[in-house]
Amino acid sequence: MTDVQEAVAAERRDLADLLAGLPDEDWDSPSLCNGWRVREVVAHLTMPFRYSIARFLLGMVRARGDFHKMADRAARQDAEKLTADELVAVLRANAHHPWKPPGGGLVGALSHDVIHGLDITVALGLDRRVPLDRLQLVLDGIKPKNVRFFGADLQDVVLRADDLDWSLGSGQQELSGSAQDLLLVLCGRKLPPGRVSGAPSSRFTTA
Repeated sequence: MTDVQEAVAAERRDLADLLAGLPDEDWDSPSLCNGWRVREVVAHLTMPFRYSIARFLLGMVRARGDFHKMADRAARQDAEKLTADELVAVLRANAHHPWKPPGGGLVGALSHDVIHGLDITVALGLDRRVPLDRLQLVLDGIKPKNVRFFGADLQDVVLRADDLDWSLGSGQQELSGSAQDLLLVLCGRKLPPGRVSGAPSSRFTTA
């Protein structure tokens, strides 16, 4: 797992460097996460490093066991309390933090960081390319339960990356694009026009 640990640390350091260079107005720009600005996404990214188990469980009790509600509430509250500099500092200081999502392992931690990093960079129109070795680790870890969790409508669609030897699904329609853009499709994100191509592309892009 050493390679995955190093990939996680490298991704967090790269994101911290990128975020540190963002102009102030970008922190309040919308991300690909519905209803979240860049600021809320980074607050969510750093939540595992800032919350004790007790604080997390209390949040879950207040949200009546609904993780999505708890995570949304925490991201919004923390985004108001913490400055951009503070959030970047937390991310940078925890490059080697051992947090793993339940049932996801280290690959799940890498996926979490890569996906939310793309939620920021793609929404801002930044030409940041996640290293292909990291993307390969994330895509190789995709399981049917992950697709179901995000609720992406992939019926009758084959996803095929044009920069990695990777495909997923079966059907009559093929959607092609970069591995990182197809990862966002898997996660149910709506992409800006022109990032993927194929007959069903309009299902996965904004108007």
